[in-house]
Amino acid sequence: MKILKVRSQQREELVEITEQVERELKQSDAKEGVVVLYVQHTTAGLTVNENADPDVPRDMLHAFRTLIPQHGMGFRHGEENSDAHIKATLVGSSVSVPFKDGKLLLGRWQGIFLCEFDGGRERQVIMVIH
Repeated sequence: MKILKVRSQQREELVEITEQVERELKQSDAKEGVVVLYVQHTTAGLTVNENADPDVPRDMLHAFRTLIPQHGMGFRHGEENSDAHIKATLVGSSVSVPFKDGKLLLGRWQGIFLCEFDGGRERQVIMVIH
């Protein structure tokens, strides 16, 4: 098991962590299996999505902000981050990616992203190799 440290800079952003995961996978010397990633936070999530066009993450964040704005929905949580909790729940807290010959079996345009909804801050992602 490894703990990946991921730093976000903005309140809401998608931080690609594919290279960090690949580095850890190579260091493990594992040849075939599944990488399981889990974020230990209630206002951040993980997803696999397109990493070739930066408009895709921007569009995703725009859609989340439009559907679930930070203010104006009558949220009662005192920290004013109820929207972040809802967005993280919709995205989910884990992803699993198979690998073979020590290489992630992601599609041509796919990357692994930490979805930050209440940053900027440092997040922890647990990585387990099966």
